[in-house]
Parts: sequence; C-alpha cells; structure tokens
Amino acid sequence: MASAAVTAAVSLPSSKPSLSPASLERISFHKVSPARQSFLRGCLLVTVRAQVTTEAPAKVAKVSKKDDEGVVTNKYKPKEPYIGRCLINTKITGDDAPGETNHIVFSTEGEIPYREGQSIGVIADGIDKNGKPHKLRLYSIASSAIGDFGDSKTVSDLKPGAPVKITGPVGKEMLMPKDPNATVIMVALCSTRSFSALDLQEFEKMKELAPDNFRLDFAVSREQTNGKGEKMYIQTRMAQYAIELWELLKKDNTFVYMCGLKGMEKGIDDIMVSLAAKDGKAVWLDLKKKEENLGIDWLTYKRELKKAEQWNVEVY
Repeated sequence: MASAAVTAAVSLPSSKPSLSPASLERISFHKVSPARQSFLRGCLLVTVRAQVTTEAPAKVAKVSKKDDEGVVTNKYKPKEPYIGRCLINTKITGDDAPGETNHIVFSTEGEIPYREGQSIGVIADGIDKNGKPHKLRLYSIASSAIGDFGDSKTVSDLKPGAPVKITGPVGKEMLMPKDPNATVIMVALCSTRSFSALDLQEFEKMKELAPDNFRLDFAVSREQTNGKGEKMYIQTRMAQYAIELWELLKKDNTFVYMCGLKGMEKGIDDIMVSLAAKDGKAVWLDLKKKEENLGIDWLTYKRELKKAEQWNVEVY
C-alpha cells in the first residue's frame, strides 16, 4: 500500500502535580586530565572542579506481567480454531485514503479469554493465488478485557453473519499494567492522506468520559508544522511535551507503548537524549570556566525502563 503521509498519535495524561519524591543528586569532586585543581601557594585563589550529577531514578521491583498466571495464550490453535461470527463490517477510511480500512465486530461468546495488549489470529476461508490455504494473520485486539461491543479488527471481506476461524490469544509483550492509577503513554504510527484519524469518534467519547485523564494528539507530517515551520513528525509533537514527558518517565507507574514503523524509536531517542541530559547540574568554582551539564544517560535509563516493563515497543 502506498504511503502518502505519516500520522502519529501521542496520548498523554492531563498535567497534575507530581507526588513522587525528588530524585537524589550525587556531588563528586575529582581530578580530570589535564589537572583542573590548582592550589596557588601564597595566594587566596583556589580553583576546584565540582560536578553535580543526577542519578537515574531507581526502578521498583515488580512481578513481571509475563508471569501472571491469569494470562491465557494459544487456547485455540490453527488446526483447531475457534469459529466466531462476523457481526458488523464497516468502512472507516475516507474516499481519499490510499487504502481501505474496515472496522469489523466479531462475536466470540466469551470463549477467547484475552487481555488488553494481546492479539488473535484470523484464518481466511478459501485459497490464495498459489492455490494454497490462506496463512494465519495476527491482529491486535481492540477491545477492553472487561468487554465491549467488539473483539477485534480483522479482514475486510467478511460479510455480517459469516463464520470466521480465530486462534489465540497470543502475546505477553504488550500487556497493560494492572495498576488502575498508572499513567499510560501510547505512541502509534499509521499512514493517511488527510486528517481523518481512525476511530476518532471513539477517542472523543473517551475524552468526554474522562476529560482529566485522557489526552489525544495527532502529528500529520504533510499537513501540520510546529512553531519553527518544521514538519510535524511524532518526535516533533512529543518535544512539545518535553518537560512533562520526562517527569512522567521518572515515575514507577508510567508505562509507554509504542507501535509502528521500525525507525520510529530512533526519532524519539533523539529528543529523549537531550531531555535526560538536562536532568542534572554542574557547578564550577572557577569563574573562568563555563557551567557544564552532565545529567542522565538516556540509553542506559531506557534499558532500565525496559527491564521494569515500562518501555514496550512493537515495530515492523
């Protein structure tokens, strides 16, 4: 499918005062090469290099979401799939879109015990162009685990009432946190020709129901620019929330979920490196020297976030 533009959605919670304690700072005095300490005999002037470096917030040990006994995987397999039923098949993209996307509602009668963040497999009937049975294709489940009027988005050629072969659920990598007070930041990429975001009506309903806890932003690369006139890429939009974003990432109950093209994480890393580096100070007791900032190393801190299952990425 041809890609005409890139649309990115960034979801952040509304601003609220941070309740977490301030991060600790470590002061270290040491020599550098060439020596920067100079003690002038017979004079009152003493030059000392003093650095204040900020340590990355320590991550609290948690039970891995992957070890949750309540998470079911592969209940239904390709050789013995569950036979669901198509209830609704509606086109949700505009006529100017480069491709067609449909919203399809399945009935599974509660037989697929999934969690948010898991996927199901769908096996289309018939044969492919090579005369072989269609291969299983995975689709992310779009419904809440507590239930709503649909179970997933899937192939667009199904007719209401038609049976469909479903496998799974599968996947533990993108499971949502159990903490009801968690902050969830979702970053996603998709292709579109105009500003017609998919499922916009559902997002607007969410915003109406929880105006203080839900925020939705778009970055349409070929239709929007920032204050400098630069194209509005996903990292450009996130940079507008730089301070708030970094403060959230220092908390143990903030979880990031990122889906999209493989190269998208690089652009986000670029802005996070500078954000993390600013979280620190340096003090010079030598008026001839300039102040220097040490801060936090982002790539190191991101590894800690991944270990704590707070930084979750699924790209293709």
